[in-house]
Amino acid sequence: MTRLRSLLFVTWFYMVSIPLALGFTLLLLAPRSGMTLALKIWARLVTVGLHYLARIRVEIRGLEHAPTGPALIAAKHQGMFDTIGPFNVLPDACYVLKKELMSVPFYGWEATKAKMIPVDRDAHAKALKDLVRTARERLTEDRQIVIFPEGTRKSPGDPPDYKPGVAALYRDLGLPCTPMATNSGVHWPPHGILRRPGTIVFEFLPAIPAGLKRADFMRELEERIETASNALLAEGL
Repeated sequence: MTRLRSLLFVTWFYMVSIPLALGFTLLLLAPRSGMTLALKIWARLVTVGLHYLARIRVEIRGLEHAPTGPALIAAKHQGMFDTIGPFNVLPDACYVLKKELMSVPFYGWEATKAKMIPVDRDAHAKALKDLVRTARERLTEDRQIVIFPEGTRKSPGDPPDYKPGVAALYRDLGLPCTPMATNSGVHWPPHGILRRPGTIVFEFLPAIPAGLKRADFMRELEERIETASNALLAEGL
């Protein structure tokens, strides 16, 4: 039954996503707010499909810690849904993405219109400078910058591997950093079409105050995110 429900959801996902991606091209000439609203509608439709077809609920915890104005959020990344689910709660999410994704037809065009932040991971020091500069620009629009500190999806239980990008943003933007934990990879794995019934949880944690030294910040960030994410895995939701 899980395989059948997974197939039904994947079918629904593409039936919704492809027509919307085509339709969203009309918004390329509209203000950015139109694309932001469109992405929120898409995220909601995907979430509804998860609930009714795959029997996967989505729960948001720690909403009292979720920022609503200019902010930096560092999130655990276990699967594709991590780039979808938070659209349901954040007023104006701005994701840090691999530069390569911006060249993907439709997806890249719309991510560009939504003014996401592309990162050329081969550029090293220049990439960090560009990341900080662009992030500053996005903050003037009262956006919530979401970065995945590990840079790529990790299967639940994999050893963490935190990259320097988040530390550069934390230091140079002078903002608190809100960690976000998840167990999404249990139910929407990073690979394959299987969707396992249960509850995907996104948990906003108390913000780490601005001004910590780099090593202290990275240690605190990793400890908070990994501890909370492992606790969600242990709940077996």
